[in-house]
Amino acid sequence: MPAAPDTRAGAELVRRRVGRLVVAVLALLVSVLLSLAVGARPIAPTAVLDALLHGGTSDAAEVVRSLRLPRTVVGVMVGAALAMAGTVMQGLTRNPIADPGILGISQGAAACVVLAIAFAGIHSLTGYIWFAFVGAAVAGVVVYAIASRGRNGASPVKLALAGAAINALLVSVTHAVLTTDAATLDEFRFWSIGSIAGRGAAVADRIWPFLIIGTVLVMVVARGLDALALGEDVAKGLGQNIAAVRIVGGLGATVLTGAGVAAAGPIAFVGLAVPHIARAVTGGDHRWLLPMSALIGPVMLLVSDVVGRIVFPPSEVPAGVMTALIGVPFLVALVRRKAVAA
Repeated sequence: MPAAPDTRAGAELVRRRVGRLVVAVLALLVSVLLSLAVGARPIAPTAVLDALLHGGTSDAAEVVRSLRLPRTVVGVMVGAALAMAGTVMQGLTRNPIADPGILGISQGAAACVVLAIAFAGIHSLTGYIWFAFVGAAVAGVVVYAIASRGRNGASPVKLALAGAAINALLVSVTHAVLTTDAATLDEFRFWSIGSIAGRGAAVADRIWPFLIIGTVLVMVVARGLDALALGEDVAKGLGQNIAAVRIVGGLGATVLTGAGVAAAGPIAFVGLAVPHIARAVTGGDHRWLLPMSALIGPVMLLVSDVVGRIVFPPSEVPAGVMTALIGVPFLVALVRRKAVAA
């Protein structure tokens, strides 16, 4: 007996999505290879593979293992974290222009780093990480607590408004400290622009547990985000606990954003553009959308970092600057093709 049309269509859709995930994985592998090979000192791909697989002892092998490999690993982690966080925030708020900054999370991390530099005597990148993560977490909790008060709980509009208010407050605090402390401003500006340059293995060691925890939390609510996209009443009719979806999803997004911002600073545009690109590739099912975002995010960040190394040699343009320059054309193209849902 022939298979039902719906069954055949569903199987074909799964095959297409799996094929596109495979292509995304290959793109990520190419991006990783470029990140390891391209820089002030170009290194042949064969030498890169020799350093990774056979433990070469040449100067090039030492550069790959001690400098570029940790930087690339951090780039993969940060790109995946920010992209998944942006995907979840757009789903929770049903706002197509939401990103990790909409709930004040990125600014919370920045404000806490400024306070740590000015008043706690923290002057190392690994020291910033813990303060940035705490600031992101506190900002996320405060925003959700404010939005949850009153009728209807933490609705998308209330979350956006509470996030805007807290973000403005944190910006004011940050600027108040920076404008009165030149030493703090000089030190903070290197972190605030967003970069994965100089990030060593110690940074990766500190953020990977949070990346795993955040990924698990957002994947748990993938079905809930799909239901929420249909509207709250429909989601409730489908048996979804809307409050639980928002709490778990918001917590996961906060953890992911905190980890990404703590490691690399507030890198812009990845959390905004990547979800739209991934949605155009694989559709709106968050069970597929989140993994696709986790693959495309590192590709965008690593490619941006590589381009930033070579446009003005021997200087480097930080990845946080290049992500916007590279990401804007993609998003504009998607808008022109009407691929971004209203």
